[in-house]
Amino acid sequence: MAATPPVVLTIAGFDPSSGAGITADIKTIAAHECYGVSCITALTIQSTQGVRRVEAVDPGIIAETLQELGSDLVIAAVHIGMLGNEQVVAVVADFLGQAHLPHVVLDPILKSSSGADLLDAAGTRLLIERLIPLAELVTPNLDEASALTGMAVTNLDQMGEAAAHLHSLGAANVVVTGGHLEKAIDLLSFTTIRGIEKEVFKADRQRSNSTHGTGCAFSTALACHLAHGRGIPEAVLLSKAYVSAAIANAHPLGKGVGPLHHLYRMGQQRRPSAIVSETEHVHSRN
Repeated sequence: MAATPPVVLTIAGFDPSSGAGITADIKTIAAHECYGVSCITALTIQSTQGVRRVEAVDPGIIAETLQELGSDLVIAAVHIGMLGNEQVVAVVADFLGQAHLPHVVLDPILKSSSGADLLDAAGTRLLIERLIPLAELVTPNLDEASALTGMAVTNLDQMGEAAAHLHSLGAANVVVTGGHLEKAIDLLSFTTIRGIEKEVFKADRQRSNSTHGTGCAFSTALACHLAHGRGIPEAVLLSKAYVSAAIANAHPLGKGVGPLHHLYRMGQQRRPSAIVSETEHVHSRN
């Protein structure tokens, strides 16, 4: 009999175009040989051309859903995406604080790539206060890192400064993703017995219009690799390679920014992705 796959819970919004959100997360989880379960936080009206409307799910339904899943399944990792408002953040934080689930990956989604607000100001403040300290790994992009820290984040040095600030807010481990830079650079800042260490992951930026949902795919893949027992640096390396290949193998869909091909491994030959890792040891002061 085949081994039971790790169960990964994703808590996020619904994107009907399936480029991002819950349905994209489930595809990513399946691609990483895990079993995906989900809790929808918000419904959206969107396509490849942008987000038109957001309607939050009742917090009571979210609380009951999380309790039901948590009481029934052994959850190996949790991915948190779009939350929508302060009430939803509070419900998710309450659940995680009580359930003590392993490998919580927080993707702090604040705005859509088309500019729509996906978390209100009060929700952002509560996310900083309650969810960042509960997460094993926080994965902001440049704009999100800037919004969470109040700092300019436009280059590698500033990514490091933002990561240090997020550590001071309670984040154990941080990946600041720089996919919008000319050179696709991600900075991992992680806690070890030696202190805070930093590792830089570099790749050539792909000229593609199929990039909708890259942050969701990256953070969900991270949760899957952690569920499989891999260490954080390896999980980041493999997740970055997965997203790069999913972009390279994507089909042109829609009239706007198209989705990744999350399941490119099914029936398609993998394309190699050149990812370079550089490690820097930074010893924190006690």
